[in-house]
Amino acid sequence: MELKELLKFIEIEHERLKKYYGGYDDQEKRILARTVKLTEELGELCNGVLAHNSLQRKQKLDNYDKENLPEEFADVIITTLLLAKA
Repeated sequence: MELKELLKFIEIEHERLKKYYGGYDDQEKRILARTVKLTEELGELCNGVLAHNSLQRKQKLDNYDKENLPEEFADVIITTLLLAKA
């Protein structure tokens, strides 16, 4: 995906989220929600990195799929750009 396409996706996703969630005009609430979401996505990426290096407990390692790591990284980037858009 090119940067231009990614930024267009961010614009579309921003508008979709505006329609989906009521009260989305409150900028402080939007920034708070996106910051919390970014923290959640970053935690998922960190779990993936730890699991990739076999540094997680067995239960998490059993559920780990290395194919998901790039998706977790993409989620962090997308959520960061959505926060910047807020």
